[in-house]
Amino acid sequence: MRKALTALLALTTASLIVPAADACTRILYQGESASFYVGRTMDWAEDTGTDLWAFPAGMKRDGGVGEGSIPWTSKYGSVISSFYNVGSVDGINEAGLAGNVLYLVESDYGDAKASGKPLISVGAWMQYVLDNYATVQEAVDALSKEPFAIVAPVLPNGHAGAGHLSLADKTGDSAIFEYIGGKLNIHHSPKYTVMTNSPPFDQQLAISTYWDSVGGTNFLPGTSRAADRFARMSWMLNAVAPGLNESSATAEVMSLIRAISVPLGIQDPKSPNIASTRWRTAADLNAKRYFFDSVHAPSVFWVDLDKLDLKPGAPSLKLDLQGDPILSGEVSQAFKPAEPFKWLAP
Repeated sequence: MRKALTALLALTTASLIVPAADACTRILYQGESASFYVGRTMDWAEDTGTDLWAFPAGMKRDGGVGEGSIPWTSKYGSVISSFYNVGSVDGINEAGLAGNVLYLVESDYGDAKASGKPLISVGAWMQYVLDNYATVQEAVDALSKEPFAIVAPVLPNGHAGAGHLSLADKTGDSAIFEYIGGKLNIHHSPKYTVMTNSPPFDQQLAISTYWDSVGGTNFLPGTSRAADRFARMSWMLNAVAPGLNESSATAEVMSLIRAISVPLGIQDPKSPNIASTRWRTAADLNAKRYFFDSVHAPSVFWVDLDKLDLKPGAPSLKLDLQGDPILSGEVSQAFKPAEPFKWLAP
């Protein structure tokens, strides 16, 4: 208990002082017949300039940071949400592997150029995974060998390019990848179903011991700080009836991530890591269906990956979300051919 209380204090204090601009939350839920669903919020201090993109298999890529960038050719097509159109921060590939990048101010990727490894922009990190792997286990096996070093330039809004990556697949496997003190840490287990933006994931896990002993029907912390959101979402996710059917599971995941969202307009100069929710997503990993929910629109829309041409040789496609268009239902036909954006670079 003393360890848990220490972790609680550290986590709460860290979430008060870190100079980030993000307060995202990610969950993994199991529905009926071993189906799995991922939900996340994107919380940021300003409009993220997000568009949806459909990238086919067979695309020739590189790490996007000039000489020494790692090259690859995508094995799987994917649908992703962009971030300032310099990075892929959320999405799902045609094998049912979902990725989510959440801001982590404690990130330290080390000296990339001194590593002697091929280089990759932090904006391309998640896309590399979705392009190359079908399962969490494949990604863990490959990335644990550290085939590249991450370059993390400053974001367009002036904040450091710093994040941790979560993965989930249609078997319910889950993993979180973080670089702390220049070292890659991988947390790999199907039980890792809740994640917030900060601090490092091992501290997020420690907090569960304390709040489990309190019990969510007795008391739950109510602020938008990372520690409170983690405790609150962990209790809510465990309280939901397991094994819901497809439509109910999707609706429940959307309900949960709406419940943890930060109201638009919230700003706290004493806690700059608390930011308004800008958009939310949910991914049905078995049906390969990707839902998008903007706080500026009254309706949810979705993309069925099976309705897109993601075969090698197909063009990359974009669903332009600038100006907050009102969309609803299945929108694969609304994607238009577009040149892929360039990764965040120095």
